[in-house]
Order: sequence, then C-alpha cells, then structure tokens
Amino acid sequence: MFDIIKAIILGIVEGITEFLPISSTGHLVLVDEFIKLQQSKQFIDMFNVVIQLGAIMAVVIIYFHKLNPWSPKKSRLEKKNTWTLWKKVIIAVIPSVVVGLPLNDWMDEHLMNWQVVSAALIIYGILFIIIENHNKDTTPRYADLNTLPYSTAIAIGICQVLSLVPGTSRSGSTILGAITIGTSRYVATEFSFFLAIPTMFGASFLKLLKYFMHGGSLAGLPGIVLLVGVVVSFVVAYLSIRFLLNYIKKNDFKAFGWYRIILGIVVIGYFMLVH
Repeated sequence: MFDIIKAIILGIVEGITEFLPISSTGHLVLVDEFIKLQQSKQFIDMFNVVIQLGAIMAVVIIYFHKLNPWSPKKSRLEKKNTWTLWKKVIIAVIPSVVVGLPLNDWMDEHLMNWQVVSAALIIYGILFIIIENHNKDTTPRYADLNTLPYSTAIAIGICQVLSLVPGTSRSGSTILGAITIGTSRYVATEFSFFLAIPTMFGASFLKLLKYFMHGGSLAGLPGIVLLVGVVVSFVVAYLSIRFLLNYIKKNDFKAFGWYRIILGIVVIGYFMLVH
C-alpha cells in the first residue's frame, strides 16, 4: 500500500516536470531521498524511465489530430505537412539514438548522481536567462512548424543529445537549442513535445527489455506500482502541457531558469549537509 502511495507521488512529480524545462530526473533524484520504493534497484531504474510513458501519452492525446496523417478532416496539403513533420521528428531523433544507445549503461553508472544533476540544473538555468535576455527583441525566423527546415530539425535533435546528462532536461535542452537557432518559443515547445514521443517510447522499451532480461517481473505488486505511476503521470502531464502552452503565449522561460538555479543550489546544500 505504501509503495502505491509513493508511486502516486512520483507520478505527480514526473507529470509536472517532464515537459516543463526543469528536469524530471533532477526532481526524481531529490524526491528519491525522501520517498524510496521498497523494490529492487533494477525495478526502480526501470520505473523512473517507463513512468514517462504516461506523460508521453498525454502529448499523443492532446496532439492526436495534428499528428495524425490519416485524419479525414485534413486536406491533402495538411496530410502532406503532417508526414513531413513526422519525417523531421524521426530525423531529429537519430542523434540521440546514435549517442545514447552505446553510452546508456555507462551514463547510468557514472552520471546518475546529485553532483552532475545539480550542476546541470544550474548551468542550464543560467543559459535560459542569458538566451532569453539576448533574444528579447529578436524576431524568430521560424514561427510555424511547417516552415521549420530539415537542417534546423536535425540541429534541435543534436541539442537533445545533451539531455542524456541527468539534470539537463530533455525539454530544456531542445527548447533552449531551438530558440537559439531561431524558432519561436511556441514552435520550440511543440517540436520538443513531438521529439519526446519516439525518444521516450524507445527509451522505455529498452529499459523494460533490460529489466526482463535480468529476471525482472511485473507480476503482482510491481506491475500495480508501475501502472499507478504511469496513469498518474498521464493525468498530471496533460494538465502541465496545457499550462505550459498557455504560459508561453505571454511569458518567456526565465522563470524556469531561476527555478532551476534555486533547485540546483537546494540539491547541493541538501546532499552536502546529509552526506
């Protein structure tokens, strides 16, 4: 029963932080100090990735029409644009696959610690503030996803590689990269959402495969705990995405930058005092 309650809390944390550029990993590392699942380390490592499936499904639901190239409500041109968008997304995912697959185990072993997480939180928080201040009077070159060239999509995908470092934030690195390259905040945010679909489905599949190959099972309580976490993250992520899309219509990302800096300092202070 306690693990189910913990899964609910972790699902809430994941749902809030997955698409806001504040690092879901950074928050889960901190929350894990206070709320530890009474499960094997293999299960927890898998849980922290697969729980993101709920958040990804929220994107699929919200953007189902926009991402559906077979929609009967779309004109021929709109269907063509949808297929083109998917091509850009798939191409942009390739850099993460090429770099992330061979380094996955190494990064889990060497980078999943509070020192790396806190440094990434602070560094990218500072970058958000600097870039937003630099671009405040700049007109974006790409204010529509349909005008986004393949070269820019690939460049954003390369920026996503940076998110392999815990604490960076996948949405943070892609949004920051996209804005720097010349997209509007809205285009950067939406493209970041779409990149998450193949990226996180692939990451979840690999984690589940690794978990089962090492003798893991989802029978009984572990399966219930994972399901609860995924469902809660879906509901909360749905609300978070709606909030972010409305927020960026009138605001920049500097508030998230300051939040990251403060959280990074809190993480450093906590772990230095406790450990």
